[in-house]
Amino acid sequence: MITSTAEYAGQVRGVLDLIAAGDAEGAVPRLLALAETIDDHWSGEGRKVVTAVRDAPPHFKAALLHRLAVRYHELEENTALRRRVVHLVDWIQGEGLFEGQPRDTRAALIRLAAEREMHHHTEHLVRLAELELAEGRDLPGEFVAVVRRSQLMLWNGSQQLGPLVKRMTHPVLNPGEAWSDQALADISGLDEVWQRLLAHSATATAARPSAKWERTARSLIDAVGPEALRQRALPWLSLVGRPRTQALVSTYYGANPNDTLDPYNANALRGLTWLLALLPAHAETARTLGTLVETCLKKVQGLGPRNPKVANAAVNALARLDGEAALAELARLTTRVTYKGTLKLLDTALDTRAQALGLGRDEIEELAVPAYGLTAVGHARYTFGEATAELRVEGPRAVLNWRNAAGKPVKAVPAAVRRDHADELKELKAAVKDIDKMLTAQSERLDRQFLARRTWSYATWRERYLDHPLVGTLARRLLWTVDGTTVGFADGAPRTLTDDPVTEGTEVALWHPVDHEPAHVVAWRDWLERHRITQPFKQAHREVYLLTDAERATGTYSNRFAAHILRQHQFHSLAAIRGWRNKLRLCVDDEAPPATRELPQWGLRAEYWIEGEGEDHGVDTTESGSYLRLRTDQVRFYPIDAPENSAHCYGGEYRMWLRDGADPVGPLPLAGIPPLVLSEVLRDVDLFVGVASVGNDPTWQDGGPDGRFREYWTSYGFGELGQSAETRRALLARLIPRLAIADRCTLEGRFLQVKGERHTYRIHLGSGNILRSPNDQYLCIVPRSAAGTPQSGYLPYEGDRMLAVVLSKAMMLADDTKITDPTILSQL
Repeated sequence: MITSTAEYAGQVRGVLDLIAAGDAEGAVPRLLALAETIDDHWSGEGRKVVTAVRDAPPHFKAALLHRLAVRYHELEENTALRRRVVHLVDWIQGEGLFEGQPRDTRAALIRLAAEREMHHHTEHLVRLAELELAEGRDLPGEFVAVVRRSQLMLWNGSQQLGPLVKRMTHPVLNPGEAWSDQALADISGLDEVWQRLLAHSATATAARPSAKWERTARSLIDAVGPEALRQRALPWLSLVGRPRTQALVSTYYGANPNDTLDPYNANALRGLTWLLALLPAHAETARTLGTLVETCLKKVQGLGPRNPKVANAAVNALARLDGEAALAELARLTTRVTYKGTLKLLDTALDTRAQALGLGRDEIEELAVPAYGLTAVGHARYTFGEATAELRVEGPRAVLNWRNAAGKPVKAVPAAVRRDHADELKELKAAVKDIDKMLTAQSERLDRQFLARRTWSYATWRERYLDHPLVGTLARRLLWTVDGTTVGFADGAPRTLTDDPVTEGTEVALWHPVDHEPAHVVAWRDWLERHRITQPFKQAHREVYLLTDAERATGTYSNRFAAHILRQHQFHSLAAIRGWRNKLRLCVDDEAPPATRELPQWGLRAEYWIEGEGEDHGVDTTESGSYLRLRTDQVRFYPIDAPENSAHCYGGEYRMWLRDGADPVGPLPLAGIPPLVLSEVLRDVDLFVGVASVGNDPTWQDGGPDGRFREYWTSYGFGELGQSAETRRALLARLIPRLAIADRCTLEGRFLQVKGERHTYRIHLGSGNILRSPNDQYLCIVPRSAAGTPQSGYLPYEGDRMLAVVLSKAMMLADDTKITDPTILSQL
């Protein structure tokens, strides 16, 4: 490591001396060492080295290129040193350097170029290709791939590389991705029409296929056979998103190319979805397209969604397919997708289906849920020769249980079933996965129905909810209102609080606690517990947010969730899932509206005012310039058609944008907002804070960057409980006496106190942070990213991850002499 200017200057002189002496072999390690010192910023003294190399004789530069290319392939894949070699090669290459090079040097340079996402020096690519082709050599598929990628990704790519790309007809796909490698292997040795079909797929560069494109596609499908195409294409698509089979050199800025999709292959993927849309409808086709949508919308650091264009193509293909399976995937995706462009396509597709059937949007979403082979609510039995399989929905997932020919329960699939019923077994396993996905989607859809003002006739409710083979597993664990009477499902029938059956009615609605007295709510919690019913989400235990004195005083806004520090990207994802519209704050001179949720059934728009936090690029922002954290402010309500507010991304006053002479519209008094709307909106905001606050991070006890958030972290991590944490406390009061560690646990204010053998611990019920005796010393225990609920007996609802964190920490600390984690032990 260079520690002084003199040392740096001496290193530069040493490299210059080697260049002057024509010692290419000795110059390479010294150049790479210098590149590491200056982090590839060849300015100041380093610029002298660049000039010296460029002014050196051609034979020296050719030798230097050769040594660098050889050194590149000696280095470990995807390392910083490889990037430095690439950088050096870029500014050494010049006109005429490739002529007269040894064959192995040119081959090494071609291999080096092939491991890049794109090559900015297009003339180098063209010259290398021309020399190889002139000598009758085929260009490696990986080199063809970088030429194609460079043409698509560079602003002048088509002009510089277009003629060369037209000559590159093979391979028909770019190798290096799991799916494209498999496709190329599968069509090797097949009729040449398969090559033409994939080549035609790669021409799918528009949003939708043209009539001409479809005519060619149909002729190719007829040539290979529709079923043959489906059987080959679906396994290819299932491999999309797998790790690259040939790693590319990562760049200094932007997304890692190994996490993205090859843009040339992405066009081919779009084409394949278009081809599948022309085939007869099939459940596996719909399933694969739905998975492709989610894969291509997965977030990639420095980029965002991996490839929305491919996701949109898959949605368009689903929209064109007939049948129950395609409609089900469209409905499921609307509950999972948060990317605005794709969500808009999904909404359009479902609205079009609903209009064609003369139904409302809500109705089409209800009718879109398949039974997935379930013959009763949450249950089905299948026979495979002499063996049987029983499929049961247990809570949030589907479970398969097997019996062999003797009727004895077995853990694994019987060998005879795997041997003689492979196709049926594959379909059954796929149905289990589909059920798991749809259960999650339907649970989230139902959880958002409280503000929909939806009612059903009794018969429709029974058909679409209570007795539906899949939705019934959720609906029978919820509370409903039948003609004003609250009912829950138990012992085969809807029942009242006194367990009287309800066999008929006129109008049914989803029950919400805000409409009922506390004693009534508590009575139904007891009823659920008596019948051992675990709700799919908080309903009877749902938090109710009533107007406070402080909010009556402010009148038109709530400061209940102001002055919090949230992780921006986590907040952004949560907001989208809960139906809020939000724009990422970038550290740029721009304005943005607040996070908003439109409530058309109520004619209202809710706003949560937020701003970017911090000014230090790279510390407070990502590489792309988006803020890592937000600071929160007021919650307000406006008429849904009121002009939009906006404020500078850095922060500052929100102002209403008035266009075409429009008059300003003031915020609505909170006292006039319907209690259900106020409660549900504030519950959403409480969720955002409860999940995305940096106060929940046990590793932030130092206050984050420069300790700026130490005071906030302490006040949030150990402060007064919010409504959600109060609900958690009330549940723990009932739950703790049944735990095996009950004699070691006590609820004290906002903490669960746990007596271990080494120390006594206090776990905060809001953040899960821990203080231990003596002197309330902080104990950092980082929960697993997907902590499951521990085996603690009956729980009245699913989905409270913080409850699982608190319980798992309590069970660990109650038996603290058995802790083996060295990080935790060092703090005890």
